[in-house]
Amino acid sequence: MLQQSAGWLADRDALPTAVRAVCGYYADSGVFDYRSLQLRSRIDGVIDELIADAFGAVEEAIAEEFDRDFVDFSYDTKLVMPAELTLGYLYRQLDETDHDEAEAVTRLVIEALIDGDMRDAINDDEFEDFEVGFDLGDGDRRRVAEVAQETLQERVDAAFADYPDAVREAYDWAVAVSETHQDEDSYFRDLMAAARDGEAADVPTLDGDLTREQARERIREDYKYADFADPPEVFTDEERDLPYFKTQYDRVGVIYSGMVEMYREAGLPIEEGFERSIVLAIIGAQVWLDDIDDFEADVREGQLTPVTAEYVLTDDDPAAADAVVTLSKRYLDLAKAHADAVDSPLTGIATEYIYRSGDPGVLPR
Repeated sequence: MLQQSAGWLADRDALPTAVRAVCGYYADSGVFDYRSLQLRSRIDGVIDELIADAFGAVEEAIAEEFDRDFVDFSYDTKLVMPAELTLGYLYRQLDETDHDEAEAVTRLVIEALIDGDMRDAINDDEFEDFEVGFDLGDGDRRRVAEVAQETLQERVDAAFADYPDAVREAYDWAVAVSETHQDEDSYFRDLMAAARDGEAADVPTLDGDLTREQARERIREDYKYADFADPPEVFTDEERDLPYFKTQYDRVGVIYSGMVEMYREAGLPIEEGFERSIVLAIIGAQVWLDDIDDFEADVREGQLTPVTAEYVLTDDDPAAADAVVTLSKRYLDLAKAHADAVDSPLTGIATEYIYRSGDPGVLPR
């Protein structure tokens, strides 16, 4: 009866998304863990302190660079949520005496993730997420970004020195895989152009330009159902066979496999099921939140994503929209199932939050 009521509440749009997520997770799993909800407040406080400490160093560096007495630095990033969930998982799994070490590794992980995100933003000339609390000229905004990234990189390098080399190697491996995927971006853009227009002179083929149907087939083979040269063994055959798994693992998931491996190499045990849950949730979030929201812009810019791919693989808009919804739910449902299996209700609730935050109604039908 309580689960049925929770399901009813989860579907009430007037309620805050966080409340709907808790209710929805309870309705699906039967799990209502007060301890997890209490941990959430503690985790938020620790993460806020870690980020404030890192950004305090950034503020000092920017103040010196621009000869200012006060700088209020902020940087909008969504990358830290998996680190928050990992810290919560470790709080539940470890004796209280080990919590300090879990927090120390989380500090390194968060700063490494933000440092990498800042480097990507600088490489893409995207500076709008760097805020300092005072007016900046166009050239100044780039310099702010460079100073912020350089400061974090120095902190990350210093922190890595306190851990075995394998901790840094795990992070570097993940970054290398992600960058290799980024290097394929122009190829995927050419495939999308060919699939939409029927020609793309720059697509590397042995027999000249691709026809529209040939380009579609390449998208199916090289993007939707791409094979791993070295499959990540932590995932099941079912998961590796998911549409877009290989490309989206290389695009966003591998960073969090690397994150989990950093914890492990630092001596903190993390079950494989938790890694599966985090990675599948992140891939699901990328499609369900970012790729759906960015659909119109991605179409204009010729960006191939799982969402734009579904629309070029079929001439039926309703069928494409339904395929995106089905795909996203498969990822998120698997993520929740793994969270349940390793006793990580916070991760299950976070996955439910992702689902309740999506708006597939913006897709054309």
